[in-house]
Amino acid sequence: MVRRRERASSGTSPVELAAADEADPDREDLPRWVKRRLLAGERTRVAVQRHWAQLAGTVAGVVAGFLAVLWLGVRLPPDPPVLRDGLFLLWLVLLARAVWRLFLWRNGWFIATDKRLLLTRGVVNRRTAMMPLTKVTDMSYNQSVAGRLLGYGEFVLESAGQDQAMRRIDWVPDPDEKYRDLCEVIFGRPAAPSADPSAAPAGPAAAAGQVVLAGTGRRRRRRAGRRERRSSSEG
Repeated sequence: MVRRRERASSGTSPVELAAADEADPDREDLPRWVKRRLLAGERTRVAVQRHWAQLAGTVAGVVAGFLAVLWLGVRLPPDPPVLRDGLFLLWLVLLARAVWRLFLWRNGWFIATDKRLLLTRGVVNRRTAMMPLTKVTDMSYNQSVAGRLLGYGEFVLESAGQDQAMRRIDWVPDPDEKYRDLCEVIFGRPAAPSADPSAAPAGPAAAAGQVVLAGTGRRRRRRAGRRERRSSSEG
């Protein structure tokens, strides 16, 4: 009873979740249990599920198994029926596995806020891996041939510590856009160019102009020195 009361008191109320959704519209599509992992003052920058291609192999296995069961059901003799029943049970196992992986896919979220990165997974036992933005030192972006065709990629994070809660984030949809958004979150927005022309760095043309002005000044000083020597000799 004590543990249940502690969990109830530590949970976020629906009113607080609604207020957080109004302050941060990007978290509206997140499940309720994922929203409870976020802090009240956090701003969501990236929130995506895994790409649907993660389930392509599982769905293909279910379809192929169903076709195999139909083909073997026609080829096998009607007696004894235990063979057909066994094949159908095997296909039901494949179907149950596909449904389970579908639930895993629905609960898998990658979230980037202005403070940290989160990776959620699990159906019965829900897990959340977290990494503060201050620990991320580098990030690489990988995309295979199938990823370019279907539109998914993989991010590999490097951190200052040895033990990393998350390192590889795969099956990211729209990876080009998410890569730019994630780089902006981790490394900051690039500074805008200065509007003051005097503050801009001198280019090749400006440098050439300075050289010309310096040469003109030296010639003027030489002429003035010659005039002074002539006037002194005449005197």
